Amino acid sequence: MSLSLADARALRAGRRLVFTNGHFDLLHVGHLDYLEQARALGDLLIVGLNGDPSSERLKGTGRPIVPDHERARLLAALRCVDGVVVFYDDTAHGLIEALRPEVYVKGGDYHDKPLPERALVEAYGGRVVLIDLLAGHSTSELIRRVRALP
Repeated sequence: MSLSLADARALRAGRRLVFTNGHFDLLHVGHLDYLEQARALGDLLIVGLNGDPSSERLKGTGRPIVPDHERARLLAALRCVDGVVVFYDDTAHGLIEALRPEVYVKGGDYHDKPLPERALVEAYGGRVVLIDLLAGHSTSELIRRVRALP
């Protein structure tokens, strides 16, 4: 279900909250694998979804391909996702400050690059977990394959 921030807080109700965020444009099996692994780390998985303006700023012109309200609906329909909150900032700092998840999950690609939210999560005692991505499955790769079609 697509949630307001207040709804996400209420849904938590003492359960171990796992939080992740991203664009999730052109939902694929790599996303599903990642989200299932994230959900296994706690009692409740809330996904912060970059809204269209932040996706375009961060991914470039022409992105996202799928509008945020449709991406939110698709994510919310997944069994492993308990709720989705659309946000419009370039980082998830605001959502993390409000929700204070016990576990913050990002993809293994952050082993080699800075994770802007790490210091915030660790400052309140939360744990950051990086999940290895399913090889050969990315939205960018999917877009390249579609563009290469005759």
